[in-house]
Parts: sequence; structure tokens; C-alpha cells
Amino acid sequence: MADPAGAATPQRQSRRFLVLYALAVAGGAIAYVPLLTILLPVRVETLAGADSVRWLAILAFGGATVASLANILFGWLSDRTRNRRGWIVAGLVLSSVLLVMLAVPRDLPALVGLLLAWQVALNMMLGPLSAWAGDAVPDAQKGTLGGLLAFAPALGGLSGALVTIPGLASADNRLVLVAGLVVACVAPVLLFGNPARFPELMRPAPRTVTGSARRMLVARMWLARLLVQVAEAALFAYLYLWLRSIAPGITDSTTARIFGLVLLVSVPAALLTGRWADRHDRPIVPLGLAAGLAAIALAIMAAAPGLAMALAGYALFGLGASVFLSLHSAQTLRVLPRPQSRGRDLGLFNLTNTVPSLIMPGLTLALVPVFGFAGLFVLLAGLAGLASLLLLTARN
Repeated sequence: MADPAGAATPQRQSRRFLVLYALAVAGGAIAYVPLLTILLPVRVETLAGADSVRWLAILAFGGATVASLANILFGWLSDRTRNRRGWIVAGLVLSSVLLVMLAVPRDLPALVGLLLAWQVALNMMLGPLSAWAGDAVPDAQKGTLGGLLAFAPALGGLSGALVTIPGLASADNRLVLVAGLVVACVAPVLLFGNPARFPELMRPAPRTVTGSARRMLVARMWLARLLVQVAEAALFAYLYLWLRSIAPGITDSTTARIFGLVLLVSVPAALLTGRWADRHDRPIVPLGLAAGLAAIALAIMAAAPGLAMALAGYALFGLGASVFLSLHSAQTLRVLPRPQSRGRDLGLFNLTNTVPSLIMPGLTLALVPVFGFAGLFVLLAGLAGLASLLLLTARN
């Protein structure tokens, strides 16, 4: 159904849908960022005490595994049923209920079981939600969509700061507050999005396009995202410890402000870059350049003699990685050739978000004790540089 306000044209989706869809994706980030980075560790520490690190590792590994499988499953089911909205609604309701119920368990096995069930329900929403953009957003607007998606990590981080404001809510009520924020972000696109229909987006690409060149481009994009995500996951986990190794007086609040500022600056950069990609029909080039910027930044961080250069390098890395990841999410929809399996295929691409969490600890433990963080960053710079090379030399 076309937008009644007439915002959509036969070639362009309405701005209303793009904005509401990006808000819904931000709701997905709000669902897991404050829980996994703040609320869950606090809960585990209360129940496990000195054994918290081991239980958090179990939760992280189990959660990543279940989330990956559930994302593929529900993406595939939304392909088969041709009903994205129904799965999104079911996942939104079920995940919100389970999120609030995470306050109930009084022992760790029960908490693990409930968290894994929540991961399944959350990906019941996220898998079909990702595929819906492929059904509704033409290629000429995918760069703009990617820019809008940069709001998701920024709002995810901001929600963590919001729900933990002292005196705002008790530990249990913080979960209720997060669930309310998620519903408030996701429900509008379901109720008021009304996307225009584009039948051509539901037709498979011609065989001449789906040959070896297209498969090679898909493989390059998958591998490039995996390489950048490994670097991003390492920085996410060890930023604070690295900065403390350079400037022991730096605090966790300072680190959080730096992280938040980088995310905020990346939003307009991603929007401008995405619009440029749409205007010039060059979807892959900005991805290669953003990965290259991340590689240069990691090299600067490896060589940083003091805090000023370290922060400058991290700011560049955060900018490059954020632009890359937000635009890559949208441009992936362009290169997947089979609408009939779009949800499943996006689930397979989603492995690039979860596999790095399994790879990164081993790299860190192997390199940092011997070569320090500089050695780790040199390796990560090489990975990001390889990602840049893969994309800049790709045929598209």
C-alpha cells in the first residue's frame, strides 16, 4: 500500500517508513545493549559473586550461539510464510515479556535458561525485521537507509545510560523500562509504516547477475564484515583496559563518554556517506574506504606514544567502523539475489556479528601477554586492511 501522504514514488520508499524502520532497528539495539553490557553483569555478580567471570563467559557463548541459530531460523520462517510483520509482532511481545521475567530467577541455571529463551524470542523479531528492509527499500535508497541505521548503536548506548540514572528505577524495574523503550521504538513502524510495495524487489535477479561474479561479491562482503567485526569486538571489550595501560588515571566514566561521542559523530557521517553512495550509485566503494580508515586508525593506535594520539586513533577507528557497519547492513540487501530466501541469507550474514565474539578472546590471549596491545592492534589493522582490499577490488 502506498503512503497516503504521497511521499513515496514508484522508485522511492516514503521517508516516513525509512525513519520508522530505522527507529525499530534502534529498538532492537536497545533490547540487548543495556542488558548485555550493564544489567546482566550486575545480576550475575549478585548471584555468582567471585565466580561471575565464568558465568558471564557461559552466558556470552551460549547466547551468541542461540542468537545465531534463531536469527537464521526465523528469517527462514518469515521467508516461507511471507509474513514478516507477524513474526516481528510475536517476537516483540514474547521478548519483552521474557526480558521483564529476567528479574525472577534466584539461581544461575534458571537465569541461563531464561536468557537463552529471550535470545530466541528477540531474534524472532530481529531476523524478519532485517529482511523487511530488503522487501521494501529500493536499491537507490539503501545508502540512505544505511546512514539512518547508524542511529541504532548510538541509541542503544544512550539507553544504557538512561536506565541506570541513579534513583530512576530499581534493578528489577530497569528491565521493565528497557522493555517499554523497545516497544515504543518498534511498534510505530508496525502501526504507521505503511511501506509502498515494489514488486521488483521480490523477483529474483536474472541468472546473468546471479552467476559467479555475484556469488563472489556476496562472499567478499561477508568476509569483509567478519574481519571488521573482529576488530570492533576487540575494541569494544578492551578499550578501557588499553586506555588504562597508556594513562592509568583515566576513569570508566571518561571512557564511556569517549565511546558515546564517537558513536554520535558517526551518525551524520554515515548519513552523508550513504546519500553520496545513492546519488552516485557506488554502494561498495564507501565500504572499502571506511574499512581502510579503520585500518589506518588501528595502526595509529598501535604506535600511539601517549593518550592524545591514542584517543585520536580511536576516534578515527570508531568513525570508520561505525560508518562501515551501518552502510554494510543496508548494502547487503542489494547483493543478495534471492528474495525467497532473503531472511535466511541475512541470518547467515548475521554470523559475522556473533562469530567475532568467539574469535576475539583467543586472539587477545595469544597476543597481548607477549606483544602488548600494540601487537594486537597491528594484527587488527591488517584484518581491516584486508577487508578494505576485498571491497575496493570487488566487481559490483
